[in-house]
Amino acid sequence: MQATYIPYSQTNAFSPLVLDYLAGEPALKAFYGERPDLAGLGKTFQNRQFGGNRDVLVKILKKQYAGLKIHQAVGNNIDLLLREETFTVTTGHQLNLFTGPLYFIYKIVTAINLALELKIAYPDKNFVPVYWMATEDHDFAEINHVQVEEELISWIQQGNGATGRLSTDTVTAAVTAYKGYLGLSENGKKLGSLVEAAYLGNGNLADATRQLVNSLFEKYGLVIINADEHDLKTLFSGIMAEDIVHRHSAANIAGSSSALEHAGYPAQVHGREINFFYLHDNLRERILFADGLYTVNKTEIQFTASELLAEIETHPERFSPNVVMRPLYQEVILPNIAYIGGGAEIAYWMQLKANFDFYKIDFPVLVLRNSALLIDPRSKQNLFRLGISTSDIFQSEADLVRDWVLNNSRNQLFLADESREIQAVFDRIKLQAYKIDKSLPESADAAKTKTLHLLHNLEKKLLRAEKRNHDISLQQIRNVKARLFPGASLQERVFNLAPMYVNYGEDFLSTLIERFQPLEHQFTILTP
Repeated sequence: MQATYIPYSQTNAFSPLVLDYLAGEPALKAFYGERPDLAGLGKTFQNRQFGGNRDVLVKILKKQYAGLKIHQAVGNNIDLLLREETFTVTTGHQLNLFTGPLYFIYKIVTAINLALELKIAYPDKNFVPVYWMATEDHDFAEINHVQVEEELISWIQQGNGATGRLSTDTVTAAVTAYKGYLGLSENGKKLGSLVEAAYLGNGNLADATRQLVNSLFEKYGLVIINADEHDLKTLFSGIMAEDIVHRHSAANIAGSSSALEHAGYPAQVHGREINFFYLHDNLRERILFADGLYTVNKTEIQFTASELLAEIETHPERFSPNVVMRPLYQEVILPNIAYIGGGAEIAYWMQLKANFDFYKIDFPVLVLRNSALLIDPRSKQNLFRLGISTSDIFQSEADLVRDWVLNNSRNQLFLADESREIQAVFDRIKLQAYKIDKSLPESADAAKTKTLHLLHNLEKKLLRAEKRNHDISLQQIRNVKARLFPGASLQERVFNLAPMYVNYGEDFLSTLIERFQPLEHQFTILTP
């Protein structure tokens, strides 16, 4: 596939905060560490003071991979994590059914490519791409469905507690429906067999997700981690206890959020008084504090301060960080230097810098994940025939239609010259009226305003009439816009990997590896 690149600002799909961050807006400097470029990343790993335990990390990873045949690239990267000169490049995401929207894939490819780019720039260091599975997230409704073109496939199941622990016993119907879409082509059958082996061959969603993602990216050395582990939580238990008892994160994040809002950027997340859940079996509920007791929301579980500290020390795995504390946990247990996230993630990470500083944990470089639009052959032909450039397609449908009509009409649709002539006529009338009666110019102005308004309405009628003359072409524009931007959203936020894999197979993933440029900060347009 060919790739062209346009600035993110031309897509009309990214927030002012993200665009300002990429542009190096000084007002944001206090909310992150180093810049997302090779120099900034170099400073970050040179100054990284990793206080975690590499032996524990590698032991847990090998335990989690025990049920898989480990690819040499993955095995080598896991072993490299024992070395002080090895750092990670991490992205994280929920356990979406069958990988969910395409941006899940794009996140991982960005992490892989950034690790490769860093190794080339700094050959004496090692950089391992990591996918952090959000196994402790409990919002099953967000991940239990996947859209493959116009078909929505859902996993019908009552989801409680951490989604990573969710049994896959009831996922068969969803797997069957997904394989039915994939069809009997060689590419379709291959992806279908990978999905079937992962979801029907593992007992919980975490293991199923690991196997599927590993089967797609193992040759690139991607390491997949599930942090829902006693030994890993033990490394974080000191901060857990300190934060739950003294609630530092609540104050730190509130201060950062207020400062961001003062600078003109809305807060993405809001911390709570206690930013941890109690996690046990099928339960994941907020920890609350009142009247000297720590209680678990919607249960009768409660602790005194001393009992809570004893519980954290004995069972740290029962304490689950929420969205504002999970990044801190990640940086405690991984020798990480960069986090790959979408626009909303970049924004909420900026609310966390003060909390990292308080706990003296190094803040990673924030790298916006690559985004892409794949233009299928049919859409490419239509755009060429209509004379619409690939960058123009990012306009709203209304603007795209309007501009096309103006560029392709042989008739005069605007009455600007006539409006200027009428204004000149009324100005003369106004002057003459003033000589007769000083109260008459107001009437002249009112008549001029009414006439110009009538001309403006006539322009609208001319444009609507001209649109009817090009009805077939305009419908083609609307159709191609709907295909490339389903639901008026970026393709990557709606479509799943399935149609891309059916049409292009592994070449689609290898194309992403070849074409994505993590540090160029541009939107990728792919055409066959």
